[in-house]
Amino acid sequence: MLLDTTPDIEARQVEVWRRIGGEERVRLGFEMSQMVRNLTKTRIRKEHPDWSERQVVREAVRCAFFPKDPPAWLR
Repeated sequence: MLLDTTPDIEARQVEVWRRIGGEERVRLGFEMSQMVRNLTKTRIRKEHPDWSERQVVREAVRCAFFPKDPPAWLR
């Protein structure tokens, strides 16, 4: 159960997800993933306006896989 959704709305969401085909689910998942990556990079650019695109992408990857302490080889 979702913590911020009423049972009635959650049941409607489940019904919609069941009607959506596999291809559409994959497309929606990809779009959501892309949106999160873009938001992460936007936040990093705001925090580090002097960083190159390569540095921004590297930090986004680090945040995705090592949200706390990155391994030494990634520092």
